[in-house]
Amino acid sequence: MENAILNLPEGQEQMSWLIDFNGWSLNTNVPIKTARDIIYILQNHYPERLAIVVLYSPPRIFEAFWKVVKYFVDKKTNEKIRFIYPNNKDSVELMKKFFDAENLPSEFGGKATLKYDHEEFSRLMTQEDIKTTKFWGFDSSTSHDTNGYSKDQVVAKTLSLAPPAT
Repeated sequence: MENAILNLPEGQEQMSWLIDFNGWSLNTNVPIKTARDIIYILQNHYPERLAIVVLYSPPRIFEAFWKVVKYFVDKKTNEKIRFIYPNNKDSVELMKKFFDAENLPSEFGGKATLKYDHEEFSRLMTQEDIKTTKFWGFDSSTSHDTNGYSKDQVVAKTLSLAPPAT
């Protein structure tokens, strides 16, 4: 959430979420408690950051799940949630209302073609870590991997924890 907020364009306070349920199965389900906790955090710690949530191609079983979970969602947030079914013409039109077709990936009915490149993704995530570290006022030469310790402190601490040489 913090990285998403830091990446909002100047003057933009809200974000849109597109959650793709393709490939979701009962084996990858989210417990109701987890969903409730996520909703609680979003509503109580990030109020009004959400413009809309699009649930793309959710399985029918999710509708039953949603009937339980929606009672944990405040009315204002509940009104921002949309179910989109790719085989439903009205749903597809609704999707076009919320997203620019030029930037929307083709698997969601848009025109953009995306290719995953792990090296590029890793580079971008490193940049995000640096941006977040600077935002929170930490020295960018230390990373979250060291829990704030310098590299020399981590090495010294590791050596002191090593078993004695035999």
